Amino acid sequence: MGVSAAGRVVLVAEHVSHVIGGTTILEDVSLAVEAGRVLVLVGPNGAGKSTLLGVLAGDVRPSSGAVRLDGRDLGAYRPRELSRSRSVLLQSNDVSFGFTAAQVVEMGRAPWLGAGRDDEAIVARAVARADVAHLGSRVYRSLSGGERARVSLARVLAQDTGVVMLDEPTAALDLRHQEEVLRVARELAKEGRAVIAVLHDLSLAAAYADDIAVIADGRMIAHGAPAAVLTAARIEKVYGAPVAVIVDPVNGHPLVLPRRDTSVLPGRLPG
Repeated sequence: MGVSAAGRVVLVAEHVSHVIGGTTILEDVSLAVEAGRVLVLVGPNGAGKSTLLGVLAGDVRPSSGAVRLDGRDLGAYRPRELSRSRSVLLQSNDVSFGFTAAQVVEMGRAPWLGAGRDDEAIVARAVARADVAHLGSRVYRSLSGGERARVSLARVLAQDTGVVMLDEPTAALDLRHQEEVLRVARELAKEGRAVIAVLHDLSLAAAYADDIAVIADGRMIAHGAPAAVLTAARIEKVYGAPVAVIVDPVNGHPLVLPRRDTSVLPGRLPG
């Protein structure tokens, strides 16, 4: 599956549940993912976000329900065919052997071997987008956590798929690279790709997502535009923490701020 027309539904989950050892991880989740949009999955730790992403990717088989990619059940895809249709950035970015960063990025082209594409140009674009050109000769295992995350992102970009899935892509990154990664996500959507990301930072999610899905206790709590989904009442109920939701005066996106107990905070710095 290549890049699709914006707005076309490319991935559908219908009544998906997943049970492990008697514990329900996902329960009756339905979701439609459109090309040309960024969908962000949010929710507290243990909510089932990464499991849902794994189900959507075809890496986790649901206990019940169905997932279809481009109208076909995920189980009908051969491994290489699936790897040409969707790419996945996992939370863990370990590589066992002494590959260089450049070699790790080039691994993203493996599903396309023999397809007659310009692999060199695609890899070069992925490297530039992820800002890892200066890391190419470094041994991957010598890199910091943030550097590994960016090299792994470049590998995913080099895979050049119509659906891109990112599990906590900003977790190990500094402020600048958090913004750059999500800017890349928006660029991918603008090109007609469907982007699904798991994020913990609700303000970042609101700034970059077209749609936000709130997952809690394995269930879909809400799904829609950031401003409609990220209400203070809903966030407080889901996360069990008091928050204030204000409008960013620069771009108009919701900003989610914790309401802190001022009695335990240090005094203000002198003006």
